[in-house]
Amino acid sequence: MRILNVHERELTAPAPAVGALINSLASDQDALWPRTTWPAMRFDRPLAAGAIGGHGPIRYAVEEFQPGHMVKFRFLGPRGFNGHHRFDVLTQEDDTAVLRHTIDMSANGLALLAWLLAIRPLHDALLEDALAQAQTSLGLPPVVRPWSLWVKVLRWLMSASRARAEHSPSRQGSP
Repeated sequence: MRILNVHERELTAPAPAVGALINSLASDQDALWPRTTWPAMRFDRPLAAGAIGGHGPIRYAVEEFQPGHMVKFRFLGPRGFNGHHRFDVLTQEDDTAVLRHTIDMSANGLALLAWLLAIRPLHDALLEDALAQAQTSLGLPPVVRPWSLWVKVLRWLMSASRARAEHSPSRQGSP
């Protein structure tokens, strides 16, 4: 089954500032990934084409990286996920930019069932938290989308009841 999943947020900030958020991914100064409440994005080397890593049980390789503009990851796992996910910065005419995350993949077998029941709701919550973190890192008030009850239950089950609580990013950039 083909899966196309898109999350985006228009940000009142110039494209280079939004692009710097992508550049910071998986670094000690990561200003985009909500790593205080979700598994951190980690790679075997700094963000660049060929880097291998992921977050939690999701594994991927950096297939393409255009600093300040986009990063594209090819899924390596879980088994049955075939495709990509990416972050893009889309420049607008009025000194704003859109930060977009897209998954374009096919899933089959148990991977499809896992996507439908657990990974999609967790992914959607994580991405909305990342977009709120982007707003915070740019000094903008974050638009925080509360986690669904199902996301809270999944996080509790997957963490043996030790899941970190939902946490809204602060305006100072510290999630």
